[in-house]
Amino acid sequence: MTEKPATATRADALDTSVPHSARLWNYLLGGKDNFAADRQAAEQVLAFLPELVQSARFNREFLGRAVRHLAGQAGIRQFLDIGTGLPTANNTHEVAQAAAPESRIVYVDNDPMVLVHARALLTSSPEGATDYIEADLRDPELILAEARRTLDFDQPIAVMLLGIVNFVVDDEEALRVVRRLVDAVPAGSYLVLSHPTREVNPEAVDRALAMWNDGGAAQMAIRSPAVIGRYFDGLELLEPGLVTCSQWRPDGNDTTPTSEYCAVGRKNG
Repeated sequence: MTEKPATATRADALDTSVPHSARLWNYLLGGKDNFAADRQAAEQVLAFLPELVQSARFNREFLGRAVRHLAGQAGIRQFLDIGTGLPTANNTHEVAQAAAPESRIVYVDNDPMVLVHARALLTSSPEGATDYIEADLRDPELILAEARRTLDFDQPIAVMLLGIVNFVVDDEEALRVVRRLVDAVPAGSYLVLSHPTREVNPEAVDRALAMWNDGGAAQMAIRSPAVIGRYFDGLELLEPGLVTCSQWRPDGNDTTPTSEYCAVGRKNG
């Protein structure tokens, strides 16, 4: 996930001694693209927050359900996925292009390992397109400028921010960045966002946050549903609103509450 300001390419800047959220998430999802520092950090947190594996899975399942709805019922054909993470199953373009092969997807990340894998594995359908931008969430102007190579900003776009805004620790900066991205897309666009909270098992979440922030990795913030809800100001929230990820249109899946909250909002004007 995007965690450091991006200027030039950093393909040679991979530091395997410091845990990285994208690689830790990959480990939690059963992937193999991680290093000892990532696994160690994950296991330390899992010792007192075992629900983290479930949280990672529920967050990924939410992504699939949200994209499936937007590409299917909502008719969205463009997706800007910021904080892509390492490719796993049911990536944004796979879900979108399964419903609408002409869908166009732009992935954004700033971890060199993520970008190498993305360019190798995230290939488009013949009818659609995928692109990959090396940039940080905190540089929305660069993201928007580069995304215009692939996306038509006169047509609706789904802005995907799953588990990434929490790495912008200043509340006002996080709100400014999200609003800048939403302001840049036209009416009929959507914001899809997930964010960790303290609503489930708060003491363990606080311990996990302190351990992560003390471990030398990019700092992270936990926010309340009320604060997360501010990102959707002016948007029409799709039912069921802002809820734990497992309970957003679960379609028969496990609805056990998890610390990750999420919502999908439509820009009407």
